[in-house]
This record gives sequence, C-alpha cells and structure tokens, in this order.
Amino acid sequence: MISTVRSLLALALAMTLPGLASTAAAADYPDRPVRVIVGFGPGSSADVSARVVSEELSRILGQRFVVENRPGASSNTAALGVAKADADGYTLFLGSVANVINTSLKTSSVDLQKDLKPVALLCALPNILVVHPSVKATSVKELIALAKADANKLNYGSAGPGTSPHLSAELFKTMASVDMVHVPYTGTAQAAQDLIAGRLQLMFAPASTALPQIDAGNLRALAWSTATRGASLPQLPTVAEAGLPGFETALWFGIVAPADTPDAIRDRLAEAIGQAVKSEAVLKAFRTQGIEPLDGGPAAFARYIAAETARWADVAAKAGLVKP
Repeated sequence: MISTVRSLLALALAMTLPGLASTAAAADYPDRPVRVIVGFGPGSSADVSARVVSEELSRILGQRFVVENRPGASSNTAALGVAKADADGYTLFLGSVANVINTSLKTSSVDLQKDLKPVALLCALPNILVVHPSVKATSVKELIALAKADANKLNYGSAGPGTSPHLSAELFKTMASVDMVHVPYTGTAQAAQDLIAGRLQLMFAPASTALPQIDAGNLRALAWSTATRGASLPQLPTVAEAGLPGFETALWFGIVAPADTPDAIRDRLAEAIGQAVKSEAVLKAFRTQGIEPLDGGPAAFARYIAAETARWADVAAKAGLVKP
C-alpha cells in the first residue's frame, strides 16, 4: 500500500514539475534579447509594424526585442527557420496574411497553427489601389475598362507570390473579369520603386507605402481595398463602392512562436503585446502609417488564422491559383 502511494505521489510530481518549470521560466522571461524574424525586407509594412511594436515590448519587458529581416518566398523561408528554432520564446516570427494565403495555395510547408503557435495579433493595414500617373484611369471603372480594352497590357506589382497585394489583384481580376500581368518582387518597397518609375502600371500597395507617394504626386490613388474608407483619405472610395461590391482585402500581422513554446511564455508575451498595441507610442506610430491595431491572444489569434485560411482558399480556388 505504501509503495503504491509513493508511486502515485511520484507520478503526480512528475506531471507537475514540467508545469512548474514552465511557470518559473515564464516568470524570468525574458532574461536576454529576443529576436523577431520578419520574412520581408526593410521598409516593408511588415518591417515597420514589427519595429514599432518591438520597441514598445523592449520597454515593457525590460529586454531588447531585435527585428531581423529574412526576405524570401513570401516569408516562407523565415517561417521555416523559426519553426525549427528552439521553443524557448527567444525566437519569434511575424506571421501575416501572406502565410495563410500560401497555406491556401499549397505553396508553403509551414502552417501557422501546426508548425508554429499563435501568440497575439498586432495590427491590420489596408491596401490602396494605386496607378502610375501615366495610366489613363482616374477611377476603378475606368481602370476596368482600360484592362478590358487591352488585355494583359497592364502590369501589376506585388511583394511576392501569395502576398496580400498579389491576392488582392487576383481577386480584382476575378471580380472584374479582366486580365493583368503579375510581376512579383521580394518586398513591397522594390515593387513600389518600379511602380513610381513607370515600369509597372498599378499595385494594391499597403497604405504605409502608398500614402507618402500619393501625397508627393508620384502615384494616383483609385480606391481603398477595405470594406470602409481609411481616415487618412476619407474622400477616396473603396473598391466595393467604386464598382465591385463585396471586394475586401487587408494586410494583417501577428506574433507566432515555435510549436513547443510553453503556454506560460506565450501568455506572458500575449499580455505584453496587448499592452504594447494599446500604448500611445504605438498608436501614434501606427496612425502615421495608416495601420490599425488588433487585439487578440493565442485563442483569438488561432480562430482568426483559421477563418482567414478558409477565406483565402476560396479566393485562390475562384482565381484558378490552386493546382488540382
């Protein structure tokens, strides 16, 4: 009887110790710098969002959160690297709509919910449909007419296959029944440079990239990609208002971690991120970029990812982008 009791106590202790160790690790976390890996280049909306929040996290948690850019394959390269990293909370990944789009397109070997663990949502960023000033279209309807009159003459840029600017344009093509040529880049900044130079005709550009160029007269804005108009250009219609009812796309970003990261560390991070995106410093920086904060911890973020994956799978199927 005594031996049985001892065995049960030992089993209970063995089951409890990992939880205690995890809680203790979370209490000390972080005790050294944390890397936030971004799968897009410097100056991209992903990079800007990560740096703004990382700076505030450094203040809240008392350790540096260092952003590292690893562009390539619509951020799949970076996602794969983080999925294989130590699950100790010191290597994080900026997940985005690009990752769930790639899952929907079956072009990614990394799943944000299986190979990585959702931590917290950060923010969302509208795209703006912009054209080079030489394009003879001042509205969405005129752009559609131009595309129908001369099929495949219009080239549009994106931050890479499977990114939000790419799928936004593919959704536009499907809903408007037009053809345009996709020119993929390794980041938003590079695509925007070629659009400004006139080597491209149009792009669904993140607001943080588009707004300064619109103000400078380098690009002409035709419409917001979101369901509602952005506060920075309230006179600009949405694509849905301008002729394609039901059209809606946006970029979003959130922090994910390697799959075996302890829940206690994820929860601590989620709490700090929630504080960061509500702070005046972050909100002020977001406003200047047209970025909207999002709120949601591990469970809410997981539901968000699942819904977005289903939505973009439907878009990809209708656009004929998924291989049988």
